Amino acid sequence: MVAGVMRAQVQHWIDAGAARGQPHLLGITGPPGTGKTTLTAAIVRSFGAERVGVLPMDGFHLANAVLERLGRRARKGAPDTFDAAGFVVAVQRVAALRPGDPPVYVPDFDRALDEPVAGSHALLAGLGLIVVEGNYLGLDTAPWSRIRALLTELWYLDSSTDERLARLTARHIAGGRSAEAARVYAAEVDGANAGLVADARTNSDRVLGGEILAEFE
Repeated sequence: MVAGVMRAQVQHWIDAGAARGQPHLLGITGPPGTGKTTLTAAIVRSFGAERVGVLPMDGFHLANAVLERLGRRARKGAPDTFDAAGFVVAVQRVAALRPGDPPVYVPDFDRALDEPVAGSHALLAGLGLIVVEGNYLGLDTAPWSRIRALLTELWYLDSSTDERLARLTARHIAGGRSAEAARVYAAEVDGANAGLVADARTNSDRVLGGEILAEFE
């Protein structure tokens, strides 16, 4: 990849989306722990929050109390631990934004609370680009399968298994798990989810490695 190519592409989408009053939607997907949120934040910092919005899939995690009631808390992060239909509707709403429309408010995920937080992002037609970020954007199963057609482009962010597991283990330890429990969760629960995401890799337009981050720092 020629240095700066992806940055130039994002700049083009931002300018074109702002000019037409309808944001482009860039999807960033990939297995857990590949750095999707880090890349998304770098894009926002690089171009400014007044031009780039974020719609994070993790904001649609089911609350822990709901997961407990459903018996799914031990598998948190699997596709059926999200409000997938609600997430799809949110993507559809931002894809339909036009000048004069009210903001679309979407949730984010607070890692300290380990819970979603409602209304964290206000997405407006005046934004040039909205980054839709999450593990399951490329899945072929409904309702996830409705997302791909709404995106201008879908990027798959990849990394080595060792790097991904190290990040996930550190994340789970920071979230309160013991070192051993964190390693097991990263390898087994996150590992199973990573396999699902990897199986849908061919539905992405581009497969990128961690070096892409340098274009936006």
